Amino acid sequence: MTDKTRIELLNINHPGKAWAADAAMYAAMKAAILALLPDGKPGLTVAQIQARVPALLPENLYPGGAKAGWWVKAVQLDLEARSIIRREKVSPLRLHKA
Repeated sequence: MTDKTRIELLNINHPGKAWAADAAMYAAMKAAILALLPDGKPGLTVAQIQARVPALLPENLYPGGAKAGWWVKAVQLDLEARSIIRREKVSPLRLHKA
């Protein structure tokens, strides 16, 4: 991908496929998620991440936390596909850094 304003977004549930996404929004969400996640078990649930992440996002990209829920899930799945974060097979699902 040559457009620096876009990034290839992967999804652990759809290996081999990629979707174009806004690079700035991705980078901000990735930084926020990685700042929140612990290095190991037990990790955080997706609901805990979604509740905490808006405070870490730049207002110019996510005004009032707008669209943060969608981006949390999209970036979560991308980071899992890239083996940067890992899920624990518990209910509810818990995530931590790989």
